[in-house]
Amino acid sequence: MTAIAEIAPDLFRLSIYRPDLEMQFNHFLMRDEEPLLFHAGLRAMFPELREAVAKLIGPAKLRYVSWSHFESDECGALNDWLRLAPGAEPVCTFVGKVVNVDDFALRPARGMTADDVLSTGKYRYRFYRSPHIPHGWDAGLLFEETSKTLFCSDLFHHFGDVAAVTTSDLIEPTQAAMRRMQQGPLAGYMPYTRHTAGVLRSLAELKPETLAVMHGSSFQGQCDILLAGLADIINENFG
Repeated sequence: MTAIAEIAPDLFRLSIYRPDLEMQFNHFLMRDEEPLLFHAGLRAMFPELREAVAKLIGPAKLRYVSWSHFESDECGALNDWLRLAPGAEPVCTFVGKVVNVDDFALRPARGMTADDVLSTGKYRYRFYRSPHIPHGWDAGLLFEETSKTLFCSDLFHHFGDVAAVTTSDLIEPTQAAMRRMQQGPLAGYMPYTRHTAGVLRSLAELKPETLAVMHGSSFQGQCDILLAGLADIINENFG
């Protein structure tokens, strides 16, 4: 069953928990004149996620489907959404469009840079490139400028069937998750490069007020402090 929670004005977190993995898969729907879904989700989760979206909007009215980087839990069901919503457009970084998506998707993607603005009506979005953060050359993070929400993808990944949103510090659960993954076959999950700290500092300078986290609780509070502190955790575990 998909848990639905409004974590910011018009922004809904659609969460599917996998007990076998002890992990939430979170998808975010912005309900606006031209609705946007961030994370298309795994293909196997599409029927359940479609039912959850239908409780908030007519799924065929979906206008944009977006994600951070090319990975099955981020965009595996992209073509299912494009079939369901004939007016829907894929939205990703320019590198993602050129390298992956235009060959994979039913329709060409809108490849964005930080200079491009996407408006859904009340809300405005920019894509900030973040190569290999969390992972993948094509990676980028979407920022909604009106409500100041940063869609974090796998940043601040933590385990458990946790609350939809928290004001508690995410550093400790994120650190625990990274240590756990580093000890198993997922070692190297999030590489640390000479660009990591600078990219995270530039994201902190956006002063987001909500972090929409893919695996775990979203966060509201001093997001810039968390982003600035994340570089040290990544370096400690994957540097």
